[in-house]
Amino acid sequence: MKVVLRGDVDGVGRTGDLAEVADGFARNFLLPKGLAMKATPGLEAQAEGMRRARSLRNASDRADAEELATRLVPMVLTIGARAGEEGKLFGSVTAADVVTALEQQASVELDRRVLEIAEPIKATGTYQVMVELHPEVRFPVTIEVVAV
Repeated sequence: MKVVLRGDVDGVGRTGDLAEVADGFARNFLLPKGLAMKATPGLEAQAEGMRRARSLRNASDRADAEELATRLVPMVLTIGARAGEEGKLFGSVTAADVVTALEQQASVELDRRVLEIAEPIKATGTYQVMVELHPEVRFPVTIEVVAV
């Protein structure tokens, strides 16, 4: 069955794409959940408009992410944590701690899921945390963990 996707569906396509899917998949999953509509000639023309809107929104989101990246890359965020004499932390610094520091020091609100911490931060020092705001925009944020 040929359908026009109304939302992103993993393994099938993105909003506005025309997709050829199995009849049962369309009838039992895509159509009842509102993720797709059965393709008609008029709807195919409307799908082109959906794809154009998606690409404009994608370009706008990418530009916003790049602008934020240029602001955050030169910054060094300071996070205070309880530590022992040798600089070993009591616990660890988490993505939630980094998000809180970004809100307080840079006035930027991010979701903790966009941060990639390679390994748990369990000692004082300087670390790099990767941020992925857009599939094409990844940048590092420098974090300095200090003992309090």
